[in-house]
Amino acid sequence: MTSVLIIDDHPIVLQGCRRILEDARVETVLEARDAVSGYRSYCRNKPDVVVIDLAMQGKGLGGLALIRRIKSRNARARILVFSMHSDPTIVARALEAGATGYVIKDTSSEEFVEAFEKVRAGTPHLSNELAMQVALVGTGSGGSPLKDLTPREMEVLALLAQGKPYGGIAETLNVSYKTVVNLCAQLRQKLGAKNLPELIRTAVQLLAPSA
Repeated sequence: MTSVLIIDDHPIVLQGCRRILEDARVETVLEARDAVSGYRSYCRNKPDVVVIDLAMQGKGLGGLALIRRIKSRNARARILVFSMHSDPTIVARALEAGATGYVIKDTSSEEFVEAFEKVRAGTPHLSNELAMQVALVGTGSGGSPLKDLTPREMEVLALLAQGKPYGGIAETLNVSYKTVVNLCAQLRQKLGAKNLPELIRTAVQLLAPSA
């Protein structure tokens, strides 16, 4: 009997994934709407596969940290990312964190099931197009402005894209206000933004959720 845990803050996505997986004859489908309850559910139920969104509401790319946390508890955990982010640098970061597969939210239900079946079997999955783009990032020729950012800088940028102020970012990431100021200064330099409003505009262009 296969069990799946879906972690996503959008009820419609949860409902849609549940229906697709139940149609694919998955016996047990569990749901969680944030990283904290998702991790607790994972520890309690030990599902065969976890389907994770990267952009948790108000937490930037909080799904990346959740993937790392689950993999640190169980290195053999099988995780499928289901995200609206198609930037190859973000895909590469998810794979580095420990995801087994990655599909975009506008993919067909058939491809979602194909990805799920591969991840359930322990086989990595990326669409051909995504695999090519990630490979180009690996060679340094992908051209993504995100490729030189550290994981922490990526988290800060995602929270800026969601409209979080410095204080809110510091609270979310459990770091000091000064640390956030310094990280934003580094981001301005790396992304060529002259000031904070320009950095926020860049963050929105690169990372703002579309769903």
